Amino acid sequence: MAADRSLVPAPNRLAQEIGGLDALDRPFVLGEQRLRRLGRALWPKLVAVVVVLALWQAVVWTEWRPSYVLPGPGRVLAELGDLAGTAKFWSAVGTTLRRAATGFALAIAVGTALGVAVSRSRTLRRGVGAMITGLQSMPSIAWFPLAILLLRLSESAILFVVVLGAAPAVANGLISGIDHIPPLLVRAGRVLGARGLDSVRHVILPAALPGYVAGLKQGWAFAWRSLMAGELLVIIEGRPAVGSQLQFARELSDAPGLLAWMLVVLAIGILVDTLVFAGMERRIRRRRGLMGG
Repeated sequence: MAADRSLVPAPNRLAQEIGGLDALDRPFVLGEQRLRRLGRALWPKLVAVVVVLALWQAVVWTEWRPSYVLPGPGRVLAELGDLAGTAKFWSAVGTTLRRAATGFALAIAVGTALGVAVSRSRTLRRGVGAMITGLQSMPSIAWFPLAILLLRLSESAILFVVVLGAAPAVANGLISGIDHIPPLLVRAGRVLGARGLDSVRHVILPAALPGYVAGLKQGWAFAWRSLMAGELLVIIEGRPAVGSQLQFARELSDAPGLLAWMLVVLAIGILVDTLVFAGMERRIRRRRGLMGG
């Protein structure tokens, strides 16, 4: 080994050794970069939160409504802190998140299969394409009478409406993404041997990914709204959920509790968008050279 090193010129050996020392600092540099990116992503949101809280407090000071109807942000945040210290709060949040994940996963499966089928068949597009858009524009709350009639007050009724609310948006996003794929790309894949399911998997879906992710993002918004509507209407004994706690707070005229649970709904929606969809969109843009490294 010593003989091998002696064969390397001294300047090159020095450069290698310095490079090795620099590599030791690489984890710290990457950590600092991540912290800077996190700070750049968070500070606009924190400023927006401060502005909203200030406007909220200003409205309370005008005494537009009595304080027992519209409490200030300080009182509501204190109520939220008290709720977060209870096991019932986390049980309700866990139940809601589990329902959201299950319903959205089913909606992705249904919407993706439907989107691929409609985009690949002109007959299906003529027969079903307009119906998908009509289903997407239909308010989720309108499905609940039918869901309760068919499935009673159950988890299945909630999931039924969540899937119907989100799947059309996922399908439309995928259809739109596939429609905007350059034909040259599909022909190039066919020349390279990508046909049938291989073409869908290796050419069409990757090329349609931006539109598909946009459909997923919109589908999540529909799924979350449908779930909140469902939990307000379908209350299952022994299974506390965010929507049911909202309903109980309204029935008890508990304005601080009502607004605290509304903040929970808003916070979950923002966190999912920031941690899941924003990251997916950044990675897609980076891979396509649409933003810096």
